[in-house]
Amino acid sequence: MYTILVVDDTRHVADVFVTMLKEGGYCPLVAHSGQECLDLLATTMPDLLLLDVMMTPMDGWTTLEKIKEDPATLDLPVLMLTSKLLTPAQAEQYSVLIEDYVLKPITNFELYDTIEHVLRRRQAILSDVERARRCGIDGEVISEYARLAKSIEVNRRFLTILENTYKPDKPPVPVSDNILQALKNLEGHLKTQEARHRQIKEEIKKASREPVPKPRYR
Repeated sequence: MYTILVVDDTRHVADVFVTMLKEGGYCPLVAHSGQECLDLLATTMPDLLLLDVMMTPMDGWTTLEKIKEDPATLDLPVLMLTSKLLTPAQAEQYSVLIEDYVLKPITNFELYDTIEHVLRRRQAILSDVERARRCGIDGEVISEYARLAKSIEVNRRFLTILENTYKPDKPPVPVSDNILQALKNLEGHLKTQEARHRQIKEEIKKASREPVPKPRYR
């Protein structure tokens, strides 16, 4: 049973997520502010964090930054919860820090699917990292591979959300040249990440091939 920490300063919303998690077979914890979240993490380490963006006095992004500044919670997977539109600036700034961006409202099964996908992806990356270590791959390259494996998928998700939000035809919000340029930049960054990720995967694959010993004759 996975332990999931819900952080939302709107108590009835937090209660809804707690109920959804219980019904899904998870063990939910709850914090009603960013500081309460940080205090709880000092003594308890959940498997995953559901963090609301719109909180006061410390908002979700600030709470996220403090979580990632602490070596003890650096690797804690975080899903951001919000009903606000994602901006290109937020996508660029925070994609490396989070596992996904969940738009409210969300159904039970959508929430469960997102959580399970994140946890499965995390386990797959850990397995790849361990295999790379056994193959003798340089530690910095392994760390880069792990960051890219997660970041690429998050950036793909962000790009999809942004493209759907800022469609040139009948967009829900005005589309400025700056936003269009930001989308192009994100797309270009994603392609660069994918190319580097493929290169490292090939290095790991090559290193994992055991040479076949040739018979020796006297």
